[in-house]
Amino acid sequence: MNYLVVGLGNIGAEYAETRHNMGFMALDSWAKETDAIFQSGRYGSTAEVSFKGRKFTLLKPSTYMNLSGKAVRYWMNELKLPIENLLVISDDLNLPFGTIRLRKSGSDGGHNGLANINELLGTDGYARIRMGIGNGFARGGQIDFVLGRLSDEEMKQMPEICTRVIEGVKAFATVGPDRAMNIVNVRPKKA
Repeated sequence: MNYLVVGLGNIGAEYAETRHNMGFMALDSWAKETDAIFQSGRYGSTAEVSFKGRKFTLLKPSTYMNLSGKAVRYWMNELKLPIENLLVISDDLNLPFGTIRLRKSGSDGGHNGLANINELLGTDGYARIRMGIGNGFARGGQIDFVLGRLSDEEMKQMPEICTRVIEGVKAFATVGPDRAMNIVNVRPKKA
């Protein structure tokens, strides 16, 4: 069974540790853990990871966030996958930092990357894991906040958050989305 796991983000060093790149960070973490190497390809970089007989193609789109759908559509067609085998990982400012939510489908919630994917796939009926970034910004400061770097304290928490996301992806593929939601959608413990 094959899956496409898309981590949303923006390419370029200036975006590396920004809130909008948490999808990239989760995939980088998984690749590092398994010694998988990202290869540059059409519309993005991909790496292959296996777990319990499932094969995952990890995709970091090179289209920039607002055109993520272009990369997702291309790789879905290239891999000939049904929509049920797509999982998109994105940041979400409607969730407190450190909170993770797995959903089988849903609206874009104001996220431009998800909006473009919904538009180009013609559906919002695909699974997604949303990584909370909080909304600690003043009115009108949303773009600077989302494209801002994570604090040192937040960066310290990222390895554990990425591990929880990866466990969520594995659960999605092995026990199915309903049971995976029960595993993933728990509140993080206060430090």
